[in-house]
Amino acid sequence: MNLTEAYSYCKHIASHYENFPVGLLVAKNLAPHVHAIYAFSRIADDYADEGYSLNEKEREDEQKRKKRLDSLDTWRAYLLDPKLCAKNPVFLALHDTIEKFQLPLNLFTDLLDAFKQDVLKDRYKNFEEVLDYCKKSANPIGRLVLYLHRQTTDLQLLSSDFICTALQLANFWQDISIDLKKNRIYLPKDEMEQYKVSEAELFARHFSSNFRDLLSFQVKRTEELFDKGKVLIDTLEWPLKLEIALTWYGGKTILDKIKKINYNTLAFRPKLGYKDVPSLLFKSLRMICRKKANR
Repeated sequence: MNLTEAYSYCKHIASHYENFPVGLLVAKNLAPHVHAIYAFSRIADDYADEGYSLNEKEREDEQKRKKRLDSLDTWRAYLLDPKLCAKNPVFLALHDTIEKFQLPLNLFTDLLDAFKQDVLKDRYKNFEEVLDYCKKSANPIGRLVLYLHRQTTDLQLLSSDFICTALQLANFWQDISIDLKKNRIYLPKDEMEQYKVSEAELFARHFSSNFRDLLSFQVKRTEELFDKGKVLIDTLEWPLKLEIALTWYGGKTILDKIKKINYNTLAFRPKLGYKDVPSLLFKSLRMICRKKANR
């Protein structure tokens, strides 16, 4: 496989992400590099989830857990030593991207640390632990996109972290019913206790006013993070400005959809669909045009 075919392979993987476009609106010459970064993280994320089932026997689960960890270790070895993966299309493209843009390797190893944490850790004592996970699982992606665009001021990096953390949290609250099937709970344990929501109630899918209040609190806090990161959009040039605006509104829309089902993500999983695209595009363009007119 040559380099062009490798980037095409990464583009195919990136075309299947649900909540916001990946590399769709960035400059044409940069889109393949966004796809390479995304493909690396998408496959690693799949390794972390591979074969995971709450209903399996403990022995079988331990075997599959070891397989997931071994796969992630192999992925890390490929990242750190290009000679080990000369025929892997993802790394053929990724190492070319890393070399061309001098991307910090620690952003990629942070991602792998987060995926390994998904295998080893399924409960979070407090919100600080959740934020630490987001720092490794989500924030590196935003920073890598900014590095590709040579947009790495302190303000841009910090604002990107707010947006990426908010996106990760929105995904947690959206996917509560899905994560329970994997025996994962991202709701902070101390806050569950504060709102009197037990694990037993979650696994029983028991929706109560306590759960509603707990998730309402999480959604509000996530909205505040989105708002803190919004300033990033003003600092960017077209077309990245539009892509990040769409990303921002996509995450906010997921939170709105959670509100519309009265926070009952134990029974329903709100998601974006094709019908949401016109509204997201309109809102994004309106925001950008208003900012431009006010200058």
